Amino acid sequence: VQLVESGGGLVQPGGSLRLSCAASGITHTFSRYAMSWYRQASGKERELVASVNSAGDSIVYGDSLKGRFTISRDNAKNKVYLQMNSLKPEDTAVYYCYAIYLTNYWGQGTQVTVSS
Repeated sequence: VQLVESGGGLVQPGGSLRLSCAASGITHTFSRYAMSWYRQASGKERELVASVNSAGDSIVYGDSLKGRFTISRDNAKNKVYLQMNSLKPEDTAVYYCYAIYLTNYWGQGTQVTVSS
């Protein structure tokens, strides 16, 4: 299984980015996987950003992120997205895609830098 993130980059404070995660080589139907975004800032532990269940009808956000970040999935395209608005410098981190169904998988990460 391969999870490939894209959409990261440098953005000014207050700006927006949309991350994408494409799944390939999956053993089971993509719609069976719960999908999540995590992030890890330099020198800090990896933390949950958002999770969506397999059906897409149950979503959990990390502390203080709800309202700025939105997770969504397109099971027909084997993709999950993270829309990030009103970005702050403290959102700077490597963002990872995570999939779980019977076993779990991580993407390689995409860097998001929020700076003026």
